[in-house]
Amino acid sequence: MQSGNPMSSLIMIALMLVIFYFFMIRPQAKKQKELRKFREGLKPGDKVITSGGIHGKILELTDTTVLINSEGSKIRVEISHVVQSPEDAVSAITK
Repeated sequence: MQSGNPMSSLIMIALMLVIFYFFMIRPQAKKQKELRKFREGLKPGDKVITSGGIHGKILELTDTTVLINSEGSKIRVEISHVVQSPEDAVSAITK
């Protein structure tokens, strides 16, 4: 039966938690903050893409919804489903 130093086990667990934080939690929180800032900066006339893939121009904004004009059709979607602008999509592809 092997008995290791319990202190080294605690250090390994702490190290794994720190690595998990820097590679998983922190980048996700940063991405959420950028998305929230993007949504707060939306205004009528901006071109956007929804999470469902609908491309259009914002006609009207309320606290929770966005009215989008897409090729002559008007669609009202929740603001939480607006994920990016077409310029962001192009820059993501070219990276």
